[in-house]
Amino acid sequence: MPYFIILSNLTDEGRRTIKQKPERIVEVNKEIEAMGVKVHKQYALLGMYDFVNIVEAPDNETVMKMSVELGSRGSVTMTTLPAIPVEEFIKKIK
Repeated sequence: MPYFIILSNLTDEGRRTIKQKPERIVEVNKEIEAMGVKVHKQYALLGMYDFVNIVEAPDNETVMKMSVELGSRGSVTMTTLPAIPVEEFIKKIK
């Protein structure tokens, strides 16, 4: 299955939610998995983005639906990047 990198920033509302209920992060990960997107790794960041997730999904459409669902809540903005493992990249360019 394809991998994706999701860079996200919390909105003011999202920051309030996380401050009041930090475990909400884990709850959202479970919701994401129920949408067919497996969270492999997640890191909180300092700098331009608040979080980075490395996820796996069956296709672009599944990730798109997840992105629209989470974005429509008003607590996060996301940038999603398809990712190709280097080994696969090397095979494809040969």
